[in-house]
Amino acid sequence: MTEPQHNAAKAAVCSVPAGEPTPIIKGSHVYLVDGSGYIFRAFHALPPLTRPSDGLPVGAVHGFCAMLWKLLRESKAAEAPTHLAVIFDASRDNYRNEIYQAYKANRPPAPEELVPQFPLIRDAVRAFNVACLEMEGFEADDLIATYTRQVVAAGGDVTIVSSDKDLMQLIQPGVVMFDAMKNKKLGRDEVIEKFGVPPELVVDVQSLAGDSVDNVPGVPGIGIKTAAELINEYGDLDALLERASEIKQPKRRERLTEFADQARVSRELVRLKDDVPGLISADALGVQDPDPAPLLSFLREMEFNTLTRRIADALGTEPPAPVAVSVGSTVASKRKAGAVSAGADSAAGEAEAPVAESPAAGAELLAAAARASFDRSKYKTITTREDLEAWVTRAYETGRVAFDTETTSLDPMQAELVGVSLAVAPGEACYIPLAHRASADSFDFGSHDGIEQLSTVEALALLKPLLEDASILKIGQNVKYDLNVLAQHGIAVTPIDDTMLMSYALDAGKGSHGMDDLALRHLGHVCMTFDQVVATLPGKKKSERTFAQAPLDKATEYAAEDADVTLRLWLVLKPRLAAERVATVYETLERPLISVIAGMEREGIRVDGGILSRLSSTFAQASARLEEEVNGLVGHKFNLASPRQLGELLFDRLQLPGGKRTKSGQWETRAGLLDDLAANEDLPDDARRLINTMLEWRQLTKLRSTYTDALPGYVHMRTERIHTSYSLAATTTGRLASSEPNLQNIPIRTREGREIRTAFIAEPGRQLISADYSQIELRVLAHVADIPQLRKAFDDGLDIHAMTASEMFGVPVEGMPSEVRRRAKAINFGIIYGISAFGLANQLGISREEAAAYIKTYFERFPGIRAYMDETKRVAHERGFVETIFGRRIHYPEINTKNPSMRGFLERAAINAPIQGSAADIIRRAMARMPTALEEAGLKTAKMLLQVHDELVFEVADAEVPATLATVKRVMEGAALPVVKLAVPIQVDAKAAENWEAAH
Repeated sequence: MTEPQHNAAKAAVCSVPAGEPTPIIKGSHVYLVDGSGYIFRAFHALPPLTRPSDGLPVGAVHGFCAMLWKLLRESKAAEAPTHLAVIFDASRDNYRNEIYQAYKANRPPAPEELVPQFPLIRDAVRAFNVACLEMEGFEADDLIATYTRQVVAAGGDVTIVSSDKDLMQLIQPGVVMFDAMKNKKLGRDEVIEKFGVPPELVVDVQSLAGDSVDNVPGVPGIGIKTAAELINEYGDLDALLERASEIKQPKRRERLTEFADQARVSRELVRLKDDVPGLISADALGVQDPDPAPLLSFLREMEFNTLTRRIADALGTEPPAPVAVSVGSTVASKRKAGAVSAGADSAAGEAEAPVAESPAAGAELLAAAARASFDRSKYKTITTREDLEAWVTRAYETGRVAFDTETTSLDPMQAELVGVSLAVAPGEACYIPLAHRASADSFDFGSHDGIEQLSTVEALALLKPLLEDASILKIGQNVKYDLNVLAQHGIAVTPIDDTMLMSYALDAGKGSHGMDDLALRHLGHVCMTFDQVVATLPGKKKSERTFAQAPLDKATEYAAEDADVTLRLWLVLKPRLAAERVATVYETLERPLISVIAGMEREGIRVDGGILSRLSSTFAQASARLEEEVNGLVGHKFNLASPRQLGELLFDRLQLPGGKRTKSGQWETRAGLLDDLAANEDLPDDARRLINTMLEWRQLTKLRSTYTDALPGYVHMRTERIHTSYSLAATTTGRLASSEPNLQNIPIRTREGREIRTAFIAEPGRQLISADYSQIELRVLAHVADIPQLRKAFDDGLDIHAMTASEMFGVPVEGMPSEVRRRAKAINFGIIYGISAFGLANQLGISREEAAAYIKTYFERFPGIRAYMDETKRVAHERGFVETIFGRRIHYPEINTKNPSMRGFLERAAINAPIQGSAADIIRRAMARMPTALEEAGLKTAKMLLQVHDELVFEVADAEVPATLATVKRVMEGAALPVVKLAVPIQVDAKAAENWEAAH
């Protein structure tokens, strides 16, 4: 047999539609579908489904069929293909493994439940009457490259249906890629945006940068950005390697010289082979309509009832009768096949059984299974190596595991690891005690005092490979905390899902996302509380009782339940992401940020205790002077911190307006009372002076108590840095919150607040970089409301507040009084937050009538803003939620309330949410990309430390400051792309200095 005949035989494993060949000519349009990419996207995007009759996993088959049908329908309606083929990888190994044995060696095996679906998916392609091709010894990408070359040579056009970056080297005139999931075409511009070079040079860039996923070695220390710069400068890989001695940077020169051969080998690995011999002619790939009988028969056999009916309707034929089957039979057949362990109870077995033919139906069935009754007595306490090995094995068999850590502190940087819990199925959970002891001051672990437990070292040695295995999904609730705890023990947990953030993506605004609330809301289950565990422990104070003292039976019930609840919540929430079309929000804005934020928290930031001490003393002296001044104005010694004395002074003695009594008869002294009184135009001068002095005293004492006195107490003993904690799901709009300590509320508009920032410093030989989005919310407003004047001002780089003042008041920008600009600035930002005439009047110290006139003029000059606000309110009332430009949903379930005050408040919040939320999403996208960007730029010392609203703070070695500034600005300014291209430019102001204030 000759080589072509041999390869033709191997290619013939799959099939082509029956019928006469259709020659490829000028005007032909060939669609080449990356079948393997379709499979994995279908598998990961949709809920796990099993066939009711026998429990066979079919989720990927269902998703693949739905995606292929969508492609066929939509392409027929738009740019109808004349030829179409779905192309698969024939096997894991191919000729590249002969070139480089370790090629793709790091890739984990396919998930167990996916393996039996591979042949079914090929059957599906044939059932749709579409050409189905693969060839041993070559990757699908090579076949796609070969067909692409042939079609272009014959004058035809090619659409490669894939998002795989490796295929971007094929883009050329007449060849585009199409990401079917995002419904987006990828051409030359998108390639340049991703790689920094045109398609014909992509191979050269990849040869230098390598690919950790495919284990392509590349040249160590060179990322995509650096590779692109080198290739653009020297022309191609060969020229670069030949002239490597001319490169000025010593390390770069040495690496290119040392690893030149490795770069050439990498080029052979990434360059697609476009002359695969023996392929079936492209003429045979002509599009044929599906034959209803075999297609519907296949779909019925898979028991995809809804999809079967939908396709039958589209084909104009009657659907076949569905297969009659009960859910109970699925459990029985799975048990027969050994898919459910002998130790699993009925609730666990049933939880694995549900099936549905749509994401929504699948979500409901999985939710029902997750709500099976809880029985804490069935949770296991693991005290031997053999038992723990058995649970680890179960986790590997399942392919996913929910886990939780128990510790002695809410601060992961200070916490001692007490134990770990695992759950592999609903009702099947265990607790592994590690550091329990009889009393708070005892450090006798192991079997002392009658407590039998594994040592931390031994247990973590068994758990580490599981927790770090890329093929096993780890599921947690607020998993960032657990990542930081385990990082202290050298464990980098990956990959992860977080049920808290799933809930946040799905239901922001509908309630808390804490585990206890989610368990009650979704599972109808009341969780055991920490107080129930420690209530009987010795120690008068609650702080004296730690989980380490908890008896193992109670500890097991509490800890294992946490893991069990987390797994069940995952079963409920994960399918909803796809069913409710928010999977992209979770996958791009939530999940990638977990490890990034965890890393920032571990890095922390250095503070200068001497500066804080000096400021504290200064603030104390100034406060004392102000206190004496207040006493003098009052006429006697006065306790400014006493609400009772304050109320009596303001409303009994001074008879100021606005006083209200509480139920106890005392005057109400709410937080903003003094600010409201200070804004009162009719306030007597002596009263105004008194209140302003009180406000100044209050500000200084707050700065002292909250920051200058408190911050030294947060310095970690080991790292000598402050480690704030970020909450990813604390606001409804996506903005992060900071606590312990809160570094987001340090005032920057006052001299004293800015002085506090001077205490945040870089390590010797390093600098802090502050990178701040410039007026990002106004830029988002200009985009979403389509305001021509704002767009032009941002495009032209004008002072946006001066432009607004000029538009509103007819004052020339040049020589504009600062007071006029200040008023326009207050209106610009106030409008975003739905400010009222009363609020604007207070802020500017003007009458309510004048403020109302300003707002009226503003809407007249910028009518698009009023149109945006009215439309947003309408949508919020109709749908109960609004969306950011990236699809994040913020819910307002009570917005249709009959209470006018509450309704107005919620309407203002709904108007602001898409703007503030979009700005928050932009910085989230920047943060998620930043670590990779810094690594690819070869910046080894640059670390992201803080996020404060629209600002990111980094620490970097002096030598890497210029490159870091450039990389940070590029990533932040391009963060919205490629999903959204704002109608105005995004601007980032970045500066480096030795302290935070100087860098701002």
